[in-house]
Amino acid sequence: MAARRRALAAKLILATTALAIAGVATVAARRPTPAPAARPSTVPPRIAPAVARIAPAAPVAPAAPAPSPTPVPEPLAVKRVLDIGPIKFGDYAWDTKGIPDGPVVITVDLAAQVLSVFRGGYEIGAAAILYGTDDKPTPLGTFPITMKDARHVSSIYGAPMPYTLRLTDDGVSVHGTEVAWGYATHGCIGVPTAFARLLFAEAKLGDRVIITRGKTLATGQAIL
Repeated sequence: MAARRRALAAKLILATTALAIAGVATVAARRPTPAPAARPSTVPPRIAPAVARIAPAAPVAPAAPAPSPTPVPEPLAVKRVLDIGPIKFGDYAWDTKGIPDGPVVITVDLAAQVLSVFRGGYEIGAAAILYGTDDKPTPLGTFPITMKDARHVSSIYGAPMPYTLRLTDDGVSVHGTEVAWGYATHGCIGVPTAFARLLFAEAKLGDRVIITRGKTLATGQAIL
């Protein structure tokens, strides 16, 4: 009986030792493997400079800087819409009182035939417009203002286009004109000349003009 107990005790000791070894192996496996020790240079100190002078290492050209990403304009939220109701042809509204400085965005809705001017998300101006129809439609999209000319005259039609804000290379612009029922343009956006003067003074090169058809905006919405 005593011999059996001694044998059982010996088995328990062996099992405990094996578990302890396994536990150490498991923890060791989770640790990062240490980097191998740096090997000493096999080049004697007095020879290394001479080798460097005879065969200098080729200079490494500096890495070319990564191109800067094109900044994407952040959308502005509409903070105010002028309470002016429907606008008749030839009429406009303009109110900058108490409005802080901010980025200017111009929106045009061809379906409503209205142009709106936003400064920092606040609508500061609106006017009824003329636009291109039939074979010379006004393009849809987002266009930066690329040229300002207060006394521009069309080189194609010979017509005055006061306070021109050019949008496209082929001449589509926002400019002053007589805005009346039954008139249209050759693709440009015509606004009352008095309104065009105010808009010309407010807008800068690079400001965006967003032309849509049937896109309406309300307070809290983003100006795309």
